[in-house]
Amino acid sequence: MEIKEILAKDFIKEIESLKSKGFDFLRNLTGTDYSKLNTQQSTEGTNTEPSFGILYQLENSVTFENINIKVMAESVADSNGTTHYVLPSIVKYYAIAEFYEREVYDFLGIIFTENPDMRRLYLRNDFVGYPLRKDYDMSPENPSNAIPEEDEVDSDFTCEYVLNEDGTLQRMEKRLWMPDDYVINIGPQHPATHGVMRYQTSLDGEVIKHIDVHAGYIHRGVEKICELGTYQQTLAFTDRFDYLSANQNRHALCMAIEQGLGVEVSDRIKYIRTIMDELQRLDSHLLYFSCCAQDIGALTAFLYGMRDREHVLNVMEETTGGRLIQNWNRIGGVQADIDPHFAQNCRKLVDYLRPFFKEYHDVFGGNVIFEERFKNVGMLSKEDAISYGCTGGTGRASGWHCDVRKRHPYAMYDKVEFEEVTFTGCDSYDRYRVRIEEMEQSCRIIEQLIDNIPEGEFYIKQKPIIKVPAGTYYAAVEGSRGEFGALLISNGEKNPYRVHFRSMGLPLVAVMDHVCKGEKIADLIAISASLDYVVPDIDR
Repeated sequence: MEIKEILAKDFIKEIESLKSKGFDFLRNLTGTDYSKLNTQQSTEGTNTEPSFGILYQLENSVTFENINIKVMAESVADSNGTTHYVLPSIVKYYAIAEFYEREVYDFLGIIFTENPDMRRLYLRNDFVGYPLRKDYDMSPENPSNAIPEEDEVDSDFTCEYVLNEDGTLQRMEKRLWMPDDYVINIGPQHPATHGVMRYQTSLDGEVIKHIDVHAGYIHRGVEKICELGTYQQTLAFTDRFDYLSANQNRHALCMAIEQGLGVEVSDRIKYIRTIMDELQRLDSHLLYFSCCAQDIGALTAFLYGMRDREHVLNVMEETTGGRLIQNWNRIGGVQADIDPHFAQNCRKLVDYLRPFFKEYHDVFGGNVIFEERFKNVGMLSKEDAISYGCTGGTGRASGWHCDVRKRHPYAMYDKVEFEEVTFTGCDSYDRYRVRIEEMEQSCRIIEQLIDNIPEGEFYIKQKPIIKVPAGTYYAAVEGSRGEFGALLISNGEKNPYRVHFRSMGLPLVAVMDHVCKGEKIADLIAISASLDYVVPDIDR
């Protein structure tokens, strides 16, 4: 992975230059404590000075050209003489940077000046320390690691940091809610908010004025745990992010590790992985159809979708042994060869599903009540979809060609014919239509591959202890909700130095305030259903 290193003082000028050249998609943003990556021996011993940096992955949304920039944070003192690590925010260039930068601040303590909301994103406001720092004390004896017994106290204020002319850091409080705002909580109960997601919402009558997103209710610290295990042990976590993209998520991490090891998998493995990814997409989109119906009270359509999803899960289970959680991909291939009846069952499944796509429209998609609830509701322009990084069906419903299978083909996607489904309505209705038509394309991909799976190995044996050569690696797949990426930083040891996963869902909740503003309170549920996020993928 080629990385261009930029000094902090030149960073904003570089961002402005790249933005003017069409690099309008902030693909990923990863904060890392580099202090122990390349330890330098000196007469005094090992140099462990704090060293924090950010890797920005930018993409041109038209040409799909990528550039990766690494910037090291600078140390700055505040008025009390306390040292902080600081970089300028890029929120005014990329809307999603507000949440990405908050995530970095939450775990590494890097402050982004002029980010309008420098609060923690996942952890409690009273959490002490920054757990992704290499010197963080994780021992049970550390008082900071005690489980709080008191409720978290919400604040009506956020904060913004600015650099004064004398080079000192200044913290300014900003009021989140005005005294006369009528604020209600939506969530964090499931299923209304599709998981334990909390929307603190201010209203003017029934009209939404502002939404403050509270994530982190099921945060499990997976990226930190990955630093403590072997490469094989990291795989199990990906299945439990977006559990409706479990196969695809693990596919991405396996590809990143294989990329580092220089492992080239066989065509048989590529065929099988591609078919399984599309079966997983069918599984997810059928549940999406069902949940959209359930959220607006269409029980019959919900039952239709759940009925047909069972057939998809049956086909997958016969080979993988799993239904919701698919833990089948391995570093170097797959866990086992396909079931002898797999090809026959896939053909039967495609023949079974195809007639129902029209029936879904007859029963639900073409229903006047559904159209009134979804058409021209939750508008998201193409430019805003790119700025917020809303990939997958949400981006394609706004006319953005953002399918990883087309942008950066992997496995067998450059060998099959399928259409990238896009619409330009930019509303909840087109987000729904994308998923329905994508199921037809998934069937089309499966048909092209299922009778042509070549002979060969289904697994290329790896060493019991894997050591990935030192370097930075990134692999991405088109998950059920958009681009899922796995970024791996290795120092050549048996444990990853840093693993960061590009969430499909974080941009989808980050955009909620933007798309819901001015809509009715009842529309919030319909809009969140159309965006199709899965909370564990956000809370990683």
